[in-house]
Amino acid sequence: MNTLQNILVFLTFGFALYFLIKKYFFKKKTKKACGSDNCGCN
Repeated sequence: MNTLQNILVFLTFGFALYFLIKKYFFKKKTKKACGSDNCGCN
């Protein structure tokens, strides 16, 4: 049972770390079209 808990803790920690790295270091640069004029929505 202790081994199962360790595996679940490491998986949760790994997923959280992956999410944070993906969110803060690999940001997508999205360019949204706002029409023909530059409305400043970016």
